[in-house]
Order: sequence, then structure tokens, then C-alpha cells
Amino acid sequence: MSGMNTGAKPEILAPAGSKASFLAALAAGADAVYCGMKQFSARMQAKNFGFPELRSLTRLAHKKGVRVYVAFNTAIRPDELDEAAGLLTQLAGEVKPDALIVQDMGVAALARQVGYQGELHLSTLANVSFGSALKLVHSKLGVDRVVLPRELHVDEIKALAKACPPGMRLEAFIHGALCYGVSGRCYWSSYMGGKSSLRGRCVQPCRRRYTAGSEAGRFFSCQDLSLDVLVKVLKNIPQVSTWKIEGRKKGPHYVYYTVQAYKMLRDQGSDPKKKKAALELLSLALGRTSTHYNLLPQRPQDPINVAGQTGSGLLVGRLQGGPEKPYITAREDLLKNDLLRIGYEDDRWHAVRKVSRFIPKRGRLYVKVPGKKKEMKGTPVFLIDRKETYLEQKLAALEKEMGGTADRSPVRKRRTPGFNPKLPGPALGKARPFDMHVFRQSGGKTTGGQTGLWLSDVSISKIPKKATGKTWWWLPPVIWPATEGEIGTLLDRILKKGGRHFVLNAPWQAALLPSFKGLRVWAGPFCNVANPLAVSTLKSLGFSGAMISPEMGRNDVFNMPRTSPLPLGIVLSGLWPLCISRILSPGIEQNRPFASPKGEQAWAVKNGHEYWLFPNWKLDITRHKERLRKAGYHCFVAMHEPIPRSVRMKAREGIWNWVLGLK
Repeated sequence: MSGMNTGAKPEILAPAGSKASFLAALAAGADAVYCGMKQFSARMQAKNFGFPELRSLTRLAHKKGVRVYVAFNTAIRPDELDEAAGLLTQLAGEVKPDALIVQDMGVAALARQVGYQGELHLSTLANVSFGSALKLVHSKLGVDRVVLPRELHVDEIKALAKACPPGMRLEAFIHGALCYGVSGRCYWSSYMGGKSSLRGRCVQPCRRRYTAGSEAGRFFSCQDLSLDVLVKVLKNIPQVSTWKIEGRKKGPHYVYYTVQAYKMLRDQGSDPKKKKAALELLSLALGRTSTHYNLLPQRPQDPINVAGQTGSGLLVGRLQGGPEKPYITAREDLLKNDLLRIGYEDDRWHAVRKVSRFIPKRGRLYVKVPGKKKEMKGTPVFLIDRKETYLEQKLAALEKEMGGTADRSPVRKRRTPGFNPKLPGPALGKARPFDMHVFRQSGGKTTGGQTGLWLSDVSISKIPKKATGKTWWWLPPVIWPATEGEIGTLLDRILKKGGRHFVLNAPWQAALLPSFKGLRVWAGPFCNVANPLAVSTLKSLGFSGAMISPEMGRNDVFNMPRTSPLPLGIVLSGLWPLCISRILSPGIEQNRPFASPKGEQAWAVKNGHEYWLFPNWKLDITRHKERLRKAGYHCFVAMHEPIPRSVRMKAREGIWNWVLGLK
């Protein structure tokens, strides 16, 4: 296949979190559909699919020439490798999807072990965000396509396209929800109870109301991305072979309208009437207020509008009247069976209600709400799904057709007899354990151990040449196309000054070092390593050690060294970010505290080119150090961050998911 895809139209890739949404994608004429299983999908709150249903839907899609991509894109725990192997075996043998979407390197290795022959697409959660990484993931890991981060502007996308090797393609988001944190670099939900975004269980703490100073607002709740007519700029980048619509938690109405709109913009976008019609379709898709975000670097749009509504769905009114008989005056026609959401999901009186009869625009609709609270007055009401008669008829016809193509053979057992995941053996040798203290600038005081420094001009300039070789140089968790050259220059300076120890915070950052010969290169904790097969892939790339994800729970932590082919490290103490973002909310000041609805404080600070949000309590599992050493861990990391004077640190147990486990 060609990485250029010259002359071909970009495919429109539709989301499907339910059978109805899958059929809506087919009805609208999508070129491809992506969906997930009921396990190991990064949208676990969607209904998702079991094997019999997915087999039948895939068969119907293939009959119509539509490709199917299965998202197997969560981080995998050590004790889940057997189950993952069984599911991948079934997918490869029975469903035969055109591609698997993965973020975990262990899943990529496992898929090939079980004989999967289709394409591998690297999820946006893997954070492949700079040019030289593309060649590495293509040549070393066999990745056919990379899903680009949503934060990129068009010049950065062009830079990545230029670096795209032959045989690889790129996929860009064109529509759907935006996250405040950079994909793969958000731990906010996990911090608040073990429900990790990397595991598809994000509870969206960024959507909640926070307090900063005397102001309260949804400071981190982004509007939806909608490139609408600007999508034409991607059409001129042939390596971007796919336009992706986000929304596996959305209903069939959203899927049908967004696919139709972008087909119109792709195929007839030069016709003013068609452009207008497409925009009208998008306005009916029931998403949030939209933004072009960062697509045009000369005209970026702030995705956060604290004064606006960021509830998902179309705002159709606000509660009026007394608590006994609340109602709305409809801003749009409401149809029978329309689905309404009252308030935001974090409101105490949040509820979902179905419309029982047609309500004309400006008509009154009485709404049953739970409880009788005065504060309900003025609460927004959103239209979140709609089932028009003509769409229902289309879906019914497709479902009938699906029945004719259904695969009714019994579902096989999840394990292929005699198959076991090929786990690596434990690392050999008796390397001496060591402590590592990581600072933003040189001069930090430690009680012994080795020193780590985040890579920056300041850090390099203040280190004597004789000390450079002893310092562990930490690369940032996110590198953009515009900063790739800057990082490369800093690495050259360090190597010339004798630097020999490096911590890379994405596996693909290995592409930035010309050679690992004579170097000690460890994978850092932001690589989100959670199973031994991922460590095995790191070893094949030349890494000499790996730090596991700090999200992991106690049982997984102690299981890892048993089959890890590399020495392992762990973050024992220090400040770990809630998330890393490319933007600062207009309602938030750097180094000034803001508070969650439960009174937890945090603050934002710019490190390098990104904003880091830190909670006001530290991670601390130091009391388990001796047990961890006996279990086989070699490197024990303490992360030191400057704490603003305005922030009062909280005395709370900083064990994160140690007891809860990684959900």
C-alpha cells in the first residue's frame, strides 16, 4: 500500500457504540466504522459489542464494502493477558476486522502472536506526536496507521505527513468531543478513584464545576471539535487518508447526521449550497457548541468557554415554574421519543427523560425531575438523542438485512486450545538497586542516590561537564512537530558533554537518539507500561530498563517483575500530574490554587511547552520500598516539583490506586 494515497478520497470513519449507531453509519454511507468489544475498549461507557452481534455487523459491513476497525485500545494489566489473547484469537479467526486500534505495545505483540493478519492502527492515546516517531513505529512495530493527536494544527499535520514513511497513513479527528488533557497524558479520573482514561473508564472530572478564587465555573470543560468547512485543508494532505468522527457514546442520530455532513463537504464542498446544507446537518447532530480549536495556527480558537454551555447535546430550554410542576419552553420542535437530559451529569438532580408527544417550538413541555429542589430553576435541558421515523425505517431495513447475513454459528471458547501468550522471562543479573531524584533544575538536595533532570536549556547550562555523564536526562512526556528539532538539539549538546543516561517518556522518543550504543536508556513512567509484553517490546527497541505506570495497583505491581525481561523502576514518591494540557483555561492563573467540588486543591504551571496540573497531595508509597526491592525492582524514583506559596499541601495518604487497583 502507498503512504501517499494519491488521488484517493479520504475515508470517513464513523463511530459506533451500539448496534443502532453501527447501522446508522452504514445508512449514512460511511467508508469505515470503528467500534469496541465489551472488554478492552477505551470507551467502556458505550454499550459496545459481544461476538455474535459483531460478527453479523461486520459481515453486513463487508457485504456493503465498508471497513470495520475494532478498538482494542486500553492498557492491559499482567493478569489480563490470557483473556486478551483469547479475545484477539476470536477476532482474528471469526470476526476478521480490517484493523485493530491499539495503544498498548503488549497488545500489538499479542495480536501477532495469535495470528492476526490485519492492519494495526496506533491509537491517539499512544501519543505519537512528532515526525521521526512515525518511521520507528512503522518499521519496528509494524504499525500501518497512526491516529493523530487532536491538539495539532494544520502546519504540524503537514510536517508529520512529510515525515510519513511509504506504506503508512495518518488519521485525523474532524469532529467530536475534545479533552482538556493531551491524549494519553491524563490521569485525572484515575486519581479520583482508579477509573483510568487509559482503561476506557474516564468519569470526566474535567467536565465538573471548579472554584478559582471567588469564581466558580467549568474551567476545563471543552467545546466539541468541528472542522466543518475547514476540513478542506486536510483534503490537500494525501497522507491523511482518514477523517475520523469521535463519538462511540453517541446515538444513531448523531452518527447519521455527522457522516452525511462530512461526505457532503468532502465530495461537494466547492458548492456553496452543499456547504450550507452540510452545516445545517451538523447543527442537528446534537453535539456541544463547536470550535475549530487549533486547526489554523494563525487563528486558534480557545476550546473553553466558561460562560457558555458545555453539556453534551442541543440546548432546548431551561427549567421554569415551581418545583411542583417544572417545565421548559422548547427552543426547537421536540418529537415523540426524543431523549432529554436535565442538567449536567454532576448535578444532584441530573436525570434523563423521554418526550411522550410532539411539542412545537415555543411550546411548553412539563418535565418530571427527581426531588423538589429550588435550585433546579434555570437548569439547562439538552436534547441528546432523536429517532426520526425515516431513520428508524432505514435502521430497521438494515437490521432485517443483517438477519439474512447473520453468522449463527456458536461462539467458540475464548482460548484456542494449547495457546498461551508467549511471556518473556525475568531479567537476569544482579544489578544494584538505586534511588533517583528528579528535579526541574539542578541544585536540588537529596539524601543520596542518583539525580534526574527534566531536559531544558536551563538544566543543561547549569550542569558541569563532569556531572553531565552522571545525570539522568528526562525527556518531556509530549513532543510536538515544532519542538522535535529543539529536543534534538538539546540531546546533541548532552551527548557531546558526555551524557550517557536518559529517561524517555514515550517509547517512540527512541527515534530521537541516533544510537543507544554506550547509553543507559530507560522508559519513563509516562510510557504507561502495565504488562510484561510491553516491556518485551521496549527491550526489542534497545531500552535497558522500564518504569511501570504509577496508576497500577498493588497486585499488578508485584506481578510485573516475575516475567519482565528488563529491570523495572517505580515512582515511590512525589508530585504526579492530574493531566498535561496544551492550553490553560482562561479562568485559571498559573501557580494559583483551584478547588474541586469536594474541596481538593490543585494548580497549573507551565513546564516546557505544556501546562501541568498538580494536586495538592503527594504520591507516597515509600513504606513499601523494601518489599518492592525484594520483588525485583531496581530503580526507585522520587519526583520533586516546586510548590507555589499560595498552595497548601494536604496531609492525605498518597497511595493512589495501590489498594483500589487499576479499574
